[in-house]
Amino acid sequence: MNTVKITVEAPIQAGIQQVWDMYTGVEHITQWNFANEDWICPSASNDLQQGGKYTARMEARDGSMGFDFEAIYEEVVSPERIRYAMTDGRTAQIHFTETDGTTHVQITFDAETQNQPELQQQGWQAILNNFKKYAESKH
Repeated sequence: MNTVKITVEAPIQAGIQQVWDMYTGVEHITQWNFANEDWICPSASNDLQQGGKYTARMEARDGSMGFDFEAIYEEVVSPERIRYAMTDGRTAQIHFTETDGTTHVQITFDAETQNQPELQQQGWQAILNNFKKYAESKH
């Protein structure tokens, strides 16, 4: 079976270290890690090192549903890249590159099989767009 890879990306009008810190800091993750205003991320933990665990609680704002997103870091190179494996075995890579004060964030992840790839791309892109909005508001 071939794994479908999906890529989402966004330019962030902030320096790479600031973008890295806001992407990985739990006090920031809970402020941006959701696709739209119907969802929240009430808690997160992040042991940002190889073998460390990342967990983010995602919940519908009305309390009707929720889930934990969990992953184990396979590679962490601050402030350039992160690679992790999700609990279902899928992987994701995040690359941060800065040019002239703009940091480009690119996330490539293995698609899951329950939802169409287009839907997954839209969801991950919406979360990244929310991160962009949050990060640029703090710059």
